[in-house]
Amino acid sequence: MPVPTRRLAVVAISAALVRLVLPAELPGGLWTVNAVVVAAGLLDWILAPRPEVVEVSRSFPAVVALHGEAELQWQVRNRSSRRVVAHVADELAPSLQAGRRRFRLALPPRGSATVRTTLRPSRRGRFHPTELSVRTEGPLGLVARQRRRELPSLLRVHPSFRSRKEAELRIERARILEIGLRSARGRGGGTDFDQLREYTPDDDHRRIDWAATARSQRVIVKTFRAERNQTVVLLLDNGRVMAGQVGGVPRVEHAMDAVLCITTVATRLGDKCGLVAFDRHLRAVVSPSSGRDQVGRITEAMFDLEPELVESDYRGAFTATLARFRRRSMLIVLSDLVEQAIGETLVPALPIVSRRHLVVVAAVSDPDVVAWAGGPAPDAEAAYRKAAAVGALQARARAAASLRALGAIVVDAPPGRLAAELTDAYLDAKATGRL
Repeated sequence: MPVPTRRLAVVAISAALVRLVLPAELPGGLWTVNAVVVAAGLLDWILAPRPEVVEVSRSFPAVVALHGEAELQWQVRNRSSRRVVAHVADELAPSLQAGRRRFRLALPPRGSATVRTTLRPSRRGRFHPTELSVRTEGPLGLVARQRRRELPSLLRVHPSFRSRKEAELRIERARILEIGLRSARGRGGGTDFDQLREYTPDDDHRRIDWAATARSQRVIVKTFRAERNQTVVLLLDNGRVMAGQVGGVPRVEHAMDAVLCITTVATRLGDKCGLVAFDRHLRAVVSPSSGRDQVGRITEAMFDLEPELVESDYRGAFTATLARFRRRSMLIVLSDLVEQAIGETLVPALPIVSRRHLVVVAAVSDPDVVAWAGGPAPDAEAAYRKAAAVGALQARARAAASLRALGAIVVDAPPGRLAAELTDAYLDAKATGRL
């Protein structure tokens, strides 16, 4: 299809202005000027190279982390024996935040070029860039030919693993505990017997093996290592309570970061880790494994989940979990401590799993609400806001207390701390033998 360029508009306006200032009368007046411009444009369109002679391909990594960076490249090649001026416009979703989506190139005969830009995705999920437009200018630059073509691609934007350093720190700490050194928190080193060795001043006297001491005439202690081959199942709530934002980020994003942190630590310590994502229905199930690829499998299972604005079916999720995972496990429920939702859905369903499994309920707290509850109230609006914040925190505390009364461990942490504190709760349960 013919596409007028800016140069054609400039030429038409310039010709009209020249005609108006000329003293001599031109036969036909402005109609003659317009006819000449149209004829020039038509001739330019006829002489313009066909867009099909411009070959375009795009390449980028298959996977990009949310808020990370990736390079997108367009490879453009001129298959004709003529010089071609080409314009390329790519169909890229605005949330990919591409540095550029269109460009202009002057390609020599049989020449090629590569154009690069940076992607900084602001939303998780699956993206399918498909169409792009190629426009080729005529030799006069007045009119161009344009064609749309399909170039299907797939880009997966995974959740960002912001707590990676916290995970590595806790893996190192757990390994230090495993070889019998004291941790920074001064806790024990597991419940599986490892070996006997001579007593040192730092050892707990309750670890003394009196029979071995009597035989060797030296004080001998038992050392223990953290249990391996245990099972952690992460139950990711994908319902409406996870759609709310905390710190400008949906709650589900904080929960996914915690899922990646726990999975990394657990699998590196020899435990099995699995995932059940649910709302009204099961959305994803990943069987527990301690393999090196488990973090990738869990990431693939949840990266394109978006919270459904429905009440989550905890009873159905727990029943499905029990049917799949019968061995005693740590079940970590990532949700929010909304008193009404907890009281009506989670609390009635919790006894289904708490009799056999160790249950942890984790949620991210809102620091803005905490600040409003403890801040001053200089006017009526601030006073109402403070009262509402105090009420919200009290309701949250009641929801947590009701869960603890049923034997669950509750982790309620601010943004940026949920993954670390939840991982600490897992390591504490592991070290004290509760898991």
